[in-house]
Amino acid sequence: MWQAGKIWRRLRVALCFAAMAVGASSVQAKETVRVGFIGPLTGGVSAVGIGGRNSAELAVKLQNADPNSKYQYEFVALDDECKANIGVQVATKMASDSKVAGAITHYCSAVALGTVDIYHRFKMPAIVWGAVEPKITYGNDYPEVFRICGTMESQNEVAADFMRAQGYKKFAIIHDTTDYGKAHKDFFSKFLAEKGGEVLGVFGVTSDQQDFTTELTKIKALNPEVVYFGGLTPLGVRIRSQMDKLDIKLQFEGTSGIKSDAYILGVGAKLAEGTLSFLDGAPVEKLAGGKVFSENYVKQAYAQSPEAYGAFAFAGMKQLIDTIEKTGPNRKAIIEALAATRDADSLVGKVTYDDHGQNTVPLITKYVVQEGKWTIWEDSEYASGRRSLARPK
Repeated sequence: MWQAGKIWRRLRVALCFAAMAVGASSVQAKETVRVGFIGPLTGGVSAVGIGGRNSAELAVKLQNADPNSKYQYEFVALDDECKANIGVQVATKMASDSKVAGAITHYCSAVALGTVDIYHRFKMPAIVWGAVEPKITYGNDYPEVFRICGTMESQNEVAADFMRAQGYKKFAIIHDTTDYGKAHKDFFSKFLAEKGGEVLGVFGVTSDQQDFTTELTKIKALNPEVVYFGGLTPLGVRIRSQMDKLDIKLQFEGTSGIKSDAYILGVGAKLAEGTLSFLDGAPVEKLAGGKVFSENYVKQAYAQSPEAYGAFAFAGMKQLIDTIEKTGPNRKAIIEALAATRDADSLVGKVTYDDHGQNTVPLITKYVVQEGKWTIWEDSEYASGRRSLARPK
């Protein structure tokens, strides 16, 4: 009996080690692949950056939970602070890491413009998730650079057409003096002129400017019907707040740069009411997969919302991962596969990259702040006539 028990104990130990070995072999069978995210995680537009990071991370988590995934993905997120010099540093760190197969990069256009050369130099595929300056893709022939979101050109064409359709003719433009702000100003002015609108004055201000009394006093004297703002949320908050202090009761129109919960929080729901913004892509909640994305995002208990471009960050990361699953973590193969993308399904709709790596986004969505929330124009009480946009007295 003793010998039989001893043999049985040895057999159990042997079986235990065998099971451990099989388990270890199963884990080791999956190669770990690094995928990156770069965006503004601190600073004035960090709300959008964190929403983008969370959304990209969610795509990685969902993939890793899939037992059929060929690889285990390691998520690497870096903060560009929405500053070009910092962006160059973190982009170099990301791209020079040969273990990073590709990355989802940048919300701020000034940063994206300054980093495309780096991705080209290191031959790393980069999918821009939120920066909208056209030259990011169209200012070069870099095969490594893609953009899943649209450009500001389409935004401003729709914005000019919409504002004229609302009966507005006279505008004042105030914009930040970065390439981002100047390009918004140029595109809106161009399309507005084509549609019979008139720009009464143009005012460039720096991104860190605090006092706008001089510019706003001049704008008030020009007596426009609309103040168009080309810039990002922190600057937009300061300008809109000071308009109120100077008793400038004009319609305030912004670009996608203010389509953020932080804008409403910054100026307050009452003052934000009626503000307009134009964002590339269809509303996530109206797209197939939008409900599932939202439910999975909520399950992660993130402290921040996905914000305006979170859906693009998720879609970009999922596309990168799906490509790696097909090609393997080979940068050259990934770039070639992305370039061949045509009518691919994604959270933000069909994705087709043109010969410059630009997704041909077919739709721009109009938003208005109503009762403290960004609301799709067609679903708002403004569209139905129950509420009215601001009109000069």
